[in-house]
Amino acid sequence: RELEARGAILTGHFRLSSGRHSNRFVQKFRILEDPVLVERVARALADAARPLAPTVVVSAAVGGIVLGYETARQLGTLGIFVEKENGKPALRRGFALAPEDRAFVVEDVVTTGGSVREVLDVIRAHGAAVAGVGVIVRRAPAGFGVPTTALLDLPIESHDPDECPQCRAAEPITEPGSRFLSSK
Repeated sequence: RELEARGAILTGHFRLSSGRHSNRFVQKFRILEDPVLVERVARALADAARPLAPTVVVSAAVGGIVLGYETARQLGTLGIFVEKENGKPALRRGFALAPEDRAFVVEDVVTTGGSVREVLDVIRAHGAAVAGVGVIVRRAPAGFGVPTTALLDLPIESHDPDECPQCRAAEPITEPGSRFLSSK
């Protein structure tokens, strides 16, 4: 309801952060711009995470930072984020994980799960365990091999660029994803 009320579900021709194309886009910042709503969403993720006993919340920059911070605050843990360094996901800014850490990964919108998998790889490379994953919106099934909570399953069709019917129809494309914009 909140996504619809805030005009966060857009219709058009979009290149997603995953590189896939879709006729619908979830503008997560319509949620993340409202601290009261972020608190409610993060509370739901924290409630799902609590039984998993996480010691740290890890998110991906940029969109996941606000959500990760608020989820960590509600869990009483640290909240850190993964960002790109020389084009590769990494912990920077002095962030660290230890073998005794149990990381809960939070993400805003999942289509292919690529961003979450990058975060999982960084966590595991630092020797920490993954307690679970929590996402606001899951656009398509994505398995991570750990307990996963999606607050909203919202199946939205997406296509490889070579198979996109809107590209074939020569419809102009919009590139709203933060990952894509940050790489320019």
